[in-house]
Amino acid sequence: MFAHRDSASPSLNLALQGGGAHGAFTWGVLDALLEDGRFRFDGISGTSAGAMNAVALANGWVQGGAEGARECLAKFWEGVALMSSPDLLPPVLDSSLMTPGTAWMMQLTRWFSPYQLNPMDLNPLRDLVVELFDFERLQRESPFELFVAATHANSGHLKLFRNADLSADALLASACLPSVHHAIIINGEPYWDGAYAANPAVFPLFRFCDSRDVLIVMLAPLLHERTPRGAEEIQQRTLELGFNNSFLREMRLLAAMRDMAEESGWLSGSLEQRLRSERFHLIEGEAALGSLAATSKIVANQAFLHRLRDAGRVNAKRWLVVHGPAVGHRPSVDIHKLFLPQ
Repeated sequence: MFAHRDSASPSLNLALQGGGAHGAFTWGVLDALLEDGRFRFDGISGTSAGAMNAVALANGWVQGGAEGARECLAKFWEGVALMSSPDLLPPVLDSSLMTPGTAWMMQLTRWFSPYQLNPMDLNPLRDLVVELFDFERLQRESPFELFVAATHANSGHLKLFRNADLSADALLASACLPSVHHAIIINGEPYWDGAYAANPAVFPLFRFCDSRDVLIVMLAPLLHERTPRGAEEIQQRTLELGFNNSFLREMRLLAAMRDMAEESGWLSGSLEQRLRSERFHLIEGEAALGSLAATSKIVANQAFLHRLRDAGRVNAKRWLVVHGPAVGHRPSVDIHKLFLPQ
């Protein structure tokens, strides 16, 4: 699996959260990791924007190694910027980034379904995805195990699209906000944004990959600074909590299972040994993203995306200096303290 990189290099699994335009922060993180070049990648699990980043990385790598991956990530996000509504204001930190016209359009999505507002299901993101990514080649040649999360709209069950299942529809399903887009139909089944079921799914990296190191790139804050009071703020917060709940639940379960494995002592089996050997690492975007309005997730103008990319690069470079040497040797974050607070 690792013919693309010196097998002596430490290997990493990547878990990439979704977050709309905030996924440009992850673009910067990946760009810095690829530029640094000290790690090889095993599995990449992503949801929504995280899935877009995962596929862009793999697609570019197939075409041109690490530099090809950096180029493909840049092409994807620059393409997203070109789709940005022209009436969006330059981004600011402490207020909505939308003009009244755009805010009105978003309000319409609360009153009318996308089947009414967009009966032809026009989606410029589909054109970008189809143009940039060679899914047939990825199915055959992806150097990484890919796990793209979507949510089955009629059951809430998690659907993981793996290498052999990759397609434009699978990727778009992972990013399908049901208030904005029609459900994506795959093999007769409807799918919505993967964040409802996993943001992202961590267990497949544990179950199907060889690397014992998992780097989580987290966009959602673990703790909000204040309780929302306005109707709009409350609605946005409930949506954010819903999107992040599945990830928090999975990480709490992993932390609890790891505690149980540590307590099992010499009676441990292969599962306990694997749990004890997992090393978790974290790059979080809270400092760069925490003060942004929730509506900034739909702002895709180039200046805003570049600012988030640059913040991601800064955070990743700092992580590489402080925690990079831990990869392959020890965890750099305590998931018990992080996800099972007293």
